[in-house]
Amino acid sequence: MAAKDLLTCGKVVKPHGLKGELCIIWYADSPLLLQEFTRIYLRVSGKRPRAFRLEAMREHRKRLLLQLEQITGRDQAEKWRGAEILVDARDLPREDEEEVYLHELLGCRVYLESGAYLGMLQGFVPRKNGEVWQIVDEKGREILFPAEDNFIVHLDPEGKKAVVSPPEGLLELYLGED
Repeated sequence: MAAKDLLTCGKVVKPHGLKGELCIIWYADSPLLLQEFTRIYLRVSGKRPRAFRLEAMREHRKRLLLQLEQITGRDQAEKWRGAEILVDARDLPREDEEEVYLHELLGCRVYLESGAYLGMLQGFVPRKNGEVWQIVDEKGREILFPAEDNFIVHLDPEGKKAVVSPPEGLLELYLGED
């Protein structure tokens, strides 16, 4: 498994209890997505990811608790404190062919409807009702773009291209243009 095929989806906060459960923060919208994977990966900073089979999961105080097959006690779980939780991008479920995952949009060239180049999509800021794109223009200026359907004209993740129609005043705010 190449590390480039793995996506970070959460983080181990701490061990929970004596049986080796891991208390985690899950970044995806729904914890039910975890049930779709045959295996998950844990990576401690500076080390290679290690595969684990998910035995059980449950909610506990607004967090998730995971029981992984190979972690059977608190001491073993403690070794994974702070580890990233990764999944294989190829295992992500698709409900329809039009569905696009955020990681597929990273590196997209972003254009305005006029054809003018706006910048490169370099990151995302999660919001309660969606996300905000972090676009960096050729001068290194960051534009925080609300990724709402009414502002996105076209997405081509395979061609790494997006066409947008920003809300009035947005570009002036970030780029200082009239």
